[in-house]
Amino acid sequence: MLHLWNLRQKRPAILHSLKFNRERITFCHLPFQSKWLYVGTERGNTHIVNIESFVLSGYVIMWNKAIELSTKTHPGPVVHLSDSPRDEGKLLMGYENGTVVLWDLRSKRADLRVYYDEAIHSIGWHNEGKQFICSHSDGSLTFWNLKSPSRPFQIIVPHGKIQQDGKKIESCKPILKVEYKTCKNSEPFIIFSGGLSYDKPWRRPSLTIMHGKAITVLEMDHPIVDFLTLCETPYPNEIQEPYAVVILLEKDLIVVDLTQSHYPIFENPYPMDIHESPVTCTQYFADCPPDLIPVLYSVGAKHKKQGYSSKEWPVSGGAWNLGAQTYPEIIITGHADGSVKFWDASAITLQMLYKLKTSKVFEKQKLEGKPTAEMAEEDPFAIQLMYWCPESRIFCIAGASAYVIVYRFSKHEVNPEISCLEVQLQSEIEDNISPEAEMIPPFPNASSHLSSLKDLSGSTNTVASEGIVKDSIPCLSVKARPVRMPPGYQAELVIQLVWADGEAPQQITSLTANSAYGVVAFGNCSNLVVVDFIQKTVLLSMGSFELYGSSDLFQRQPRSPRRSKQFAADNFCMRGLSNFYPDLTKRIRTSYQSLTELSDGPISLELERCKSPTASDNRENSISHSRSSSVSSIDKETKETITALYFTESFARKNDTTASPCLWVGTGLGVVLTVSINLPSTDELRQAEPVTASPSGTFLSLKGAVLTFACLDCSGTLIHPPYEAWRDPNSMEESERTKKRKLVLHSSCSQDTGDHQFAIICSEKQAKVFSLPSQTCLYVHNVTDTSFLLRADVVTLCNSACLACFCASGRIIVHSLPSLRPLLDVNYLPVTDMRIARTFCFTNEGQALYLGSPTEIQRLNYSQEMFDNLQDMLGELFTPVETPEAQYRGFLKGLFGGTGGTLDREELFGEATAGKASRSLAQHIPGSGGVEGMKGAAGGVIGDLARARLALDERGQKLGELDEKTARMMTSAEAFSKHAHEVMLKYKDKKWYQF
Repeated sequence: MLHLWNLRQKRPAILHSLKFNRERITFCHLPFQSKWLYVGTERGNTHIVNIESFVLSGYVIMWNKAIELSTKTHPGPVVHLSDSPRDEGKLLMGYENGTVVLWDLRSKRADLRVYYDEAIHSIGWHNEGKQFICSHSDGSLTFWNLKSPSRPFQIIVPHGKIQQDGKKIESCKPILKVEYKTCKNSEPFIIFSGGLSYDKPWRRPSLTIMHGKAITVLEMDHPIVDFLTLCETPYPNEIQEPYAVVILLEKDLIVVDLTQSHYPIFENPYPMDIHESPVTCTQYFADCPPDLIPVLYSVGAKHKKQGYSSKEWPVSGGAWNLGAQTYPEIIITGHADGSVKFWDASAITLQMLYKLKTSKVFEKQKLEGKPTAEMAEEDPFAIQLMYWCPESRIFCIAGASAYVIVYRFSKHEVNPEISCLEVQLQSEIEDNISPEAEMIPPFPNASSHLSSLKDLSGSTNTVASEGIVKDSIPCLSVKARPVRMPPGYQAELVIQLVWADGEAPQQITSLTANSAYGVVAFGNCSNLVVVDFIQKTVLLSMGSFELYGSSDLFQRQPRSPRRSKQFAADNFCMRGLSNFYPDLTKRIRTSYQSLTELSDGPISLELERCKSPTASDNRENSISHSRSSSVSSIDKETKETITALYFTESFARKNDTTASPCLWVGTGLGVVLTVSINLPSTDELRQAEPVTASPSGTFLSLKGAVLTFACLDCSGTLIHPPYEAWRDPNSMEESERTKKRKLVLHSSCSQDTGDHQFAIICSEKQAKVFSLPSQTCLYVHNVTDTSFLLRADVVTLCNSACLACFCASGRIIVHSLPSLRPLLDVNYLPVTDMRIARTFCFTNEGQALYLGSPTEIQRLNYSQEMFDNLQDMLGELFTPVETPEAQYRGFLKGLFGGTGGTLDREELFGEATAGKASRSLAQHIPGSGGVEGMKGAAGGVIGDLARARLALDERGQKLGELDEKTARMMTSAEAFSKHAHEVMLKYKDKKWYQF
């Protein structure tokens, strides 16, 4: 199919499409300022399309007419089409089998034919139009002269080596594209992609630049799709003077400077490397403090790579429109290699501000005999969770190897030793029984799949390579020497979970921090850890069920202990590895689901749990206040995943009269617990007196795993957690380093009696609003019964708080707060990829984002105010420029009756001369977008005004084009008169032969 796009509007749209029914398109060529497009096909034919009406011309160059009649073999698909630099009436056609034909469009016959015994991939003209170059499948380049087409006058294999016999040069990989560009004061440039030798199959895709005898190979990170040489002159028949090469890669766009030695690349002003390493998690912040973007950009600019071209980016066009509604927006992406990138997403632009490499705090991993590729697949530094406080600039990440790093922001470089804190949790495998010993494979060969998964994650490697059982050893080694930390985010503390009883620590499932309290909290599949990152001590390290104290909220049903351990191990494998091996995990879950249909006993209930990312869905009514003493006949389930954490000033107990620091803890079983944080009374004592954290005994319950928390004051306004105002910890000024911490508190309404706060809690099944401190449930709403929520966030929209939810079925649901009235419920995007579920997040002002593909961030908005202003915010892709005047190639030759002259393509390809093309050959499909689509969609008074404006624009555009054509005709007439006068004078003086 051929598509014609309209780039003159803010949203590019297809105007016309042409679908070929019997032939596949292989090459297209549009001459400069021509409305006739040459289309080569797989069958070797060349068709001509009018791009204004998008219909086929009756003029067709059939393959059997292009080749000699004596040739019986098919020449193969058309791989090249171009008109001669000296005569636009001559079309050069290249066929795959090595045949090249110079076709005279006027006489409809071949002027010359060239044959070579190697397949052709591309052809490039010399600007004089007397020579051309071909690239071939054996890595060779052949140079041809139109005066002697019997054989090439030069054959080279740029990357070929002379073999031992000294006669034949070895074959190389195909040269996929070649360009031949000339210079005024130096040798021509020959630029091509591919063509490397076969002796190094692991070499990356490359672009070769030949300038005289010098050959430079530029290796690329991704396969080359196409490249284009930028020249100072737009005309093909003049010396081009190339100055840059634009290279389109599969996942990038780079521009090489040809005017400087070693050919440096230009610094790309546009972000093309969001996928430099796979994105594993995202965060989105709208309406950030306005000073953040300049600060992040200033420290990020100091980290940029050196060696870029000293010249400015050579590609121009288009313009950004910020619109009336702008506020600072920042996107943070965590990557598989441990890097974190901060992006400026204000309006609709996207610019990278700052890059942080979290792996620099660790020693390089020893391979221990493993292949490099296998080690690379494990991604030990992959970012799983992030927490960022824009006001205090505290930043925390949780990595795949069970560690948490706390960062502080500083404008000054330091060289400190990295503080490290190791935390040993209780054994995470029940009764220290190996899962493999008790597991019954749920489907054939399951044990091999699961064991390979566990080997990759490190969770079942109970014996080290030396044969010693690992214990109290972290997964990674923190650098024990001073580390240079440039301006930006600098590591304050590294918290590592260590091996326990021969078992690797489980991955971290939730993370939060608070700068005002100086505390960070995180949890995994069975434990909660609270750490004071100011004093660098552990405040709390408890199993999730130990948080209940003497109460047990769940009454477990009798079940076989062996079967329980089997599925506990299975679920452990699923939960721990679904983030990094979603495809294999999906296949395992699909096999589980197929077994569910064949089983009716207790096993089917356990299999049903594997369909949801949480341990249970319907636990709300299974509350009991006594712990069963029988452990031999019931399921001894000792794990309860920590799924959500939230620091705030709230009421931890029913009888509290004032709000105090506390930590809200949500679990995978739908239980909410509160942990009280006791801080020193004054800021001066914060560095010395201990901080304590203890469970308060408050329990609330919901259906499904808890996803998010929030607190509203008595007027319904969102209460933000307290934070410490940022101050540079490494400032050169003594007063800045020693001044007191400035804490910013968002207190709720003060009332003498009654409730003071609303607690908003949302799980994967329902949302509840509690009144605090009475803990009375005021509102409850079952968000979904047939699916479950993947993401829920409490955000502000139009100065009001609301609950935004994203369902696994693809629905986006928004509720008002605190009443939980439905505001929006639309089917948007069914979740067909774990990447969407992992990266989807909401932010303020009705915006959200996710990774639509491994290389693209998709932003969406559900705010009417933003929608009304969106058209003004969109950029202009098309920028009007003065088009160079087309040259009349072969003008003087045609004046004296030669075969040259200006080609009248309208007369040659038009219906009056060439006739109509066969209707069955191609089908015209009108486009739904563009100006035509806008005309049809407009209605009412606004539509009438829009149509009138469009008509005026079109009329003005046509008048402008008419003026341009008139001016060109006048210029042409003057040139004709001048040259005719000169000819007559020279003929009169009998010197016409000199002319």
